[in-house]
Amino acid sequence: MRWLVGWSSAAVGAAGIAGAAGSAGATGYDGETVQPVGSQLLWGDPDPLWAVGDWRPDEVRVVTADPQTRIAVLGICGASDEQLRVGLFAARGGALRHLTAWPGSYTAVVQVGRRITVCGDLAGARPVFHAPWAGGTAYATAALPLADLVEANLDFGHLAALLAAPDVPAALDDSTPYDGVKRVPPGHALILRAGSREVAGYEPVASLAVAAPAADPDRAVDAVRDALVEAVRTRLAAPRHVPGDGIDPGPVPGMGPAERRAARGMPVPGIGADLSGGPASGTLALLAAGLPGMPGTVLGHGTGAGERLLAVTFNDLAVGGQEAEVARAGALAANPRLHHVVVTGGEETLPYGVLDGPLTDEPGSSLIAAARHRARLAAGSADHFTGYGARQVLDAHPARLADLLMDRKRRHLVRPVAAMAKADGSVLVPARVYAAARRLARTPYRTGLEVLSERLLRRRFDEPGDGATDASLAVLTWAGPGPAARWLTGEALAEVSVRLQTSSQRSGVGPGQRPGDFRARAALARLAADVRVLEQAAEIRFQRLHTPFLDNQVVRACRALPEALRVQPGARASILRTVLEGAGVSELPGGWGAPTQAVAASAARAGLRVAADSLMSLFDTPLLAEAGLVEARVVRKAVRSAAAGEALPLDGLADLVSLELWLRRLLARRGTCWTGTPARQRAVPAGIAPQRGALGGAGAVVRRGWRGLRRVRGGGACGGLCGAGVWVGCLRRPVRVCGGVPAAPVRVGWGCA
Repeated sequence: MRWLVGWSSAAVGAAGIAGAAGSAGATGYDGETVQPVGSQLLWGDPDPLWAVGDWRPDEVRVVTADPQTRIAVLGICGASDEQLRVGLFAARGGALRHLTAWPGSYTAVVQVGRRITVCGDLAGARPVFHAPWAGGTAYATAALPLADLVEANLDFGHLAALLAAPDVPAALDDSTPYDGVKRVPPGHALILRAGSREVAGYEPVASLAVAAPAADPDRAVDAVRDALVEAVRTRLAAPRHVPGDGIDPGPVPGMGPAERRAARGMPVPGIGADLSGGPASGTLALLAAGLPGMPGTVLGHGTGAGERLLAVTFNDLAVGGQEAEVARAGALAANPRLHHVVVTGGEETLPYGVLDGPLTDEPGSSLIAAARHRARLAAGSADHFTGYGARQVLDAHPARLADLLMDRKRRHLVRPVAAMAKADGSVLVPARVYAAARRLARTPYRTGLEVLSERLLRRRFDEPGDGATDASLAVLTWAGPGPAARWLTGEALAEVSVRLQTSSQRSGVGPGQRPGDFRARAALARLAADVRVLEQAAEIRFQRLHTPFLDNQVVRACRALPEALRVQPGARASILRTVLEGAGVSELPGGWGAPTQAVAASAARAGLRVAADSLMSLFDTPLLAEAGLVEARVVRKAVRSAAAGEALPLDGLADLVSLELWLRRLLARRGTCWTGTPARQRAVPAGIAPQRGALGGAGAVVRRGWRGLRRVRGGGACGGLCGAGVWVGCLRRPVRVCGGVPAAPVRVGWGCA
């Protein structure tokens, strides 16, 4: 892992000097001097900043205008030093957007006097976290170091929201799995002034009062092409890095150089890319191989050393159905600028096959398939391109149909609805889709949150559908329950319901937000968070994963695409085909852009069937049950049913298993991210205190819960038979609080009970 960390002190004298000149630190609660382990100091007191981890020399740049005005950029950034200096002066005047408009993927930190500005990205792949500490505010690009610093406990409300409503920003809000550590939303910057903090957005907000000018589709696609080409070129222009020391330690009987490198777990030197056969990875591979003067140049032609781009295709032999995809990848790899490698995997690379792995900063559903991805990435290069995020930034979320109705563009609904009807084979599809889109267009945001809150309390969950139409209808709402919500306890669902109610009372979406655009941004943020977890869980030493589709400039260009263009069937493949044609690539194999989601679902079900016994052992005494989020017998029953082939939401089981694995790794860790006295504790010092076992007798207040609520056993209409009890407390609105099955929920009145 790599991150940056620093803090802003309330006063100049609040930070302490840690020994030698040029070093910095701060005095902790016990008087010890605190510094991050394995850090590189970028600037010192009173508001120090460190880079922690295995950063490459070219990934850390600091430009100084004067001793009190400087900028640090960490990551891949295409700006020159002069452009960084211009951006620094613009940020000194308050213009933050300039700091996010350079090609690449990076985090920018600006110091102007005692004012510190840390910019997050638009997608959420490079988030920023903050926490109050020692009279000021500490910030970092990872949550775990801050949790160690403040010795934070787990935020069970956030964990419940991750399972019950992972796609609803109102449920997650700005919280993290660690109590007291907050997240800066995508598209926002953290501004610190002498310890005080402020979160400000840097993107312009559209107005519903004045219609935006109609976007030209051709110009919009050209802008996507330019942004994508520039993102790839920026990474190719960076200095080359040889993994490790680059020296082969010597011959091993029966092993060649490539086999020795693979045994050491090190990537191939140079540039590489995924080549799954899909349009996203294929576009990046062809762009990276075809840029003149860059890796991919044919030996003996043009400039460069003749290095071919390494294209890696993963072929799962344990699951069928990938023949057409692998064939498309082979046709693309026929380009003489590409060197094609096919990595095969059996049952050992199925999801759930290997449940051991490193601790990640946050939980994510990709933890169950980390070994699968690691097998593919181990054959990759030191700099490896991946197509993650293309679907989220280019495709039309089904809720965008409501946006078209709000803009009075009904005729653009004809083709996507006709494609759904053809795929589903029902003449009733157009009427159902149109009615759902019309209902969403007329539903206020707060009403959508209240409907979701009601659904969670009454445990009303949609059965998993088989076709694309059912899936589209399920997300034609402002907010919907997550796939794992059906297995949560009534207590956990009540907590998420309270979070939704308080969020709807506190604020709504911005003035320029439409439901489709809102849902698309939330889906992108969730994907970016999962890619971040995947990068940490499947990390190969000395390797860098590049996701150009999550860059700020690419995201901006894709957001400017007209809605009418997005919703057309095959829009993503058509846009990427146009991008390649503009870059000089015109010959593409047949079936370009064919969907590949069914293969991932088949692999997940096969892996669940093979690993059913180990999953049953995992949930014998789960930590999730100790936290009061699930009941072990309910999850074990779901695992048995899914392994037997029943139609259950597999994504929900992946969320449950991943969160359980993450909790176990977190509690099993040793050490901390900070130096200090030997007695210093780390995040979650007390572990998980059993919640369900502390329940008392009927009619007694058993414990104070989240948000000041308290739980009373036996006070519901079910007479306490449900075991969920009643939640009461100070609320501005009546809330249904009994999660029991035997009787209808009880409504508590206004005020304090």
